Amino acid sequence: MRLVKHQRRAARGFSLAEVLIALAITGTLLTAALAALDASFKSYKMTTESASTHVVSRMVMNRIMTMLRTGTEFGPYPSDPLDPDENPVRSDAIEFVTDENPAAGTRRVVRIEARDQEDPRLGPREIWYVQMDFDGGDMTSKEERPLLTGVEGLAFTLEYDVGTRLVRATVDMTVRPNDFQDASFGSELDVPTIRLISSVSPRRHE
Repeated sequence: MRLVKHQRRAARGFSLAEVLIALAITGTLLTAALAALDASFKSYKMTTESASTHVVSRMVMNRIMTMLRTGTEFGPYPSDPLDPDENPVRSDAIEFVTDENPAAGTRRVVRIEARDQEDPRLGPREIWYVQMDFDGGDMTSKEERPLLTGVEGLAFTLEYDVGTRLVRATVDMTVRPNDFQDASFGSELDVPTIRLISSVSPRRHE
């Protein structure tokens, strides 16, 4: 009889206190694991956003530099190029001719400018490309589209010669990485901005 009673006591389950302690430990471990997973996911997202925006920003900058190198008749132009307060010109937009056929009377004018962003979660400003085609002095078509969003700063520094020839153009662009699919999530992260500065001297057209 004593042996049977001893076996019954050994088969007893966990007490309520033991179950509560086990649940507390399990909850603590799960909370720590989820916190680590969340931090890892946010770090991964920040890195991918930064890398993606860096690539796109460089592509936009290279495209702008190529157009400036081959363009003509740049603006804005200072009223007095000999005045150091007006030359170089500093602006958030630049306009120039990319293609011209004097015999046919046609020309293509391109304008690169910074505009206020409609969705503030994606950044304060964005870069726009505006293309205008003229025939005989009349505009025949106009095409405009955004080039880059999440722009925090865009500055063109235009140095002119005594004449109307542009000597050097410098573009200073600051972009904050963002994600179009989840802009609100990206705004919660302290993502460092990307700054690109590049200068180019337009080719002389005889």
